[in-house]
Amino acid sequence: MRRQISSLVMRRLLIALITLLIVSIAVFSATALLPGDTATILLGQSATPEAVEGLRKAMHLNDPAIIRFLKWIAGIFKGDFGTSYVNNVPIANLIHGRLANTMKLAGLTAAIAVPFALTLGITAAMWRGTLYDRTVTVATIGIISVPEFMIATLAVLLFAVYLKWLPALSFTNETKSFYDLMRTYAMPVMTLTFGVSAQMIRMTRAAVVETLNTPYVEMALLKGASRPRMVLRHALPNALGPIVNAVALSLSYLLGGVIIVETIFNYPGIAKLMVDAVSTRDLPLIQTCAMIFCLGYLALITAADIIAVLSNPRLR
Repeated sequence: MRRQISSLVMRRLLIALITLLIVSIAVFSATALLPGDTATILLGQSATPEAVEGLRKAMHLNDPAIIRFLKWIAGIFKGDFGTSYVNNVPIANLIHGRLANTMKLAGLTAAIAVPFALTLGITAAMWRGTLYDRTVTVATIGIISVPEFMIATLAVLLFAVYLKWLPALSFTNETKSFYDLMRTYAMPVMTLTFGVSAQMIRMTRAAVVETLNTPYVEMALLKGASRPRMVLRHALPNALGPIVNAVALSLSYLLGGVIIVETIFNYPGIAKLMVDAVSTRDLPLIQTCAMIFCLGYLALITAADIIAVLSNPRLR
């Protein structure tokens, strides 16, 4: 049995590595297809053709695509992400502080969204069919229907423009106290929490309801088990795999929402850095930021798959 579990886990890890390789090819190809010439953008429209050609040679932009891809991949394996075309500094120096800011934003959002969503999802399944369940279901569908940029815009209009309770922009260098920290992260975290929680509530409720329909749970109910005991003692442990997958999938959506939120609130994270890099055609920086987001997504999905395998009662 242990050999079977190890084989399944290794297979998931191998699939993740192959997927990461495919994603790296897609990221490199997509950045290479961006409109506009990098050398021309850096030098300006008034640059002479000789200057543009010289810069292209200096940045190895004239090399075949396969050569540039292999050099890029080899550098990543060595921990060398290259040098920014625009800032002329190592990319590792640029992303160090920005990545920490994004991780802080994502961590605060997850710390709030996961307990909140699991509580609503489990209780909605526990009292399914009631007014409480219908209210939670309608609210989650309504939130899912509203895009994150709309939620962020409405939050700015309400809390920053009309009520003037919170700043419209998030400046992390001004957080000198806990109160400043709460004001800085309130709207970005609130916006991300709405989007992430809605998906998580729906998937958690569906996973618990499916487990509640199994014969052994119905038998526990016939023996007189209370509804909370039936859910927490009998249904929830066996719904752990689907719930973990729900959490991982919802948190993976967080990576896409971070790009929108950091742009709207001018939050100094890695997503905002990538958006700025796209406008300046800073190809190495775009590729590195995109790979970080892809790696985070794959890590969440792979972790969910492995936990689902380990929590499968048939494999114990």
